Amino acid sequence: MKNQEIERKWMTEGFPDLPFESEELQTQGYLAFDPVTVRIRKVEWPGTDRPAARFITVKGGGTLARTEVELPMDQGQFDALWPLLAAPGATKRLRRYKLPDGRELECSHVDETEPTAFFYAEVEFDSLAEAEAFDPPAGLSLGREVTDEPGQSMSAYCRAKGAES
Repeated sequence: MKNQEIERKWMTEGFPDLPFESEELQTQGYLAFDPVTVRIRKVEWPGTDRPAARFITVKGGGTLARTEVELPMDQGQFDALWPLLAAPGATKRLRRYKLPDGRELECSHVDETEPTAFFYAEVEFDSLAEAEAFDPPAGLSLGREVTDEPGQSMSAYCRAKGAES
């Protein structure tokens, strides 16, 4: 369980042309949006024997830094909560890349078979100072940074999907 998330986010055009460390398939949805978000997520690792993992996550307000508490849950809990989603869920293919400075870049392709599909990338940090000082490595184009832009979160995306249905 972690208690704080410090991350920067970019809208990308696709997965980086780099070898990735791992790949996950995630299915997630939101039980609540305001004043905090409550998300449930299932994570699977294709091509491995690793069993799926499920989590419930509560996130406070904020963009660059915010409170985040993530707890494991079992299949029965996940299945019982999924019908209670406040908006349609989303899927994403997430790839993890090791950056030259040792940090991890996460790049996700969201709802890859849908007309609303898009890519985004995130890098997490241990401190605000570290986050503010970070420059992407030379040669790695991450696209437009959207860390502080309203509406550029997975919860906002799922909420908008719900408004359209």
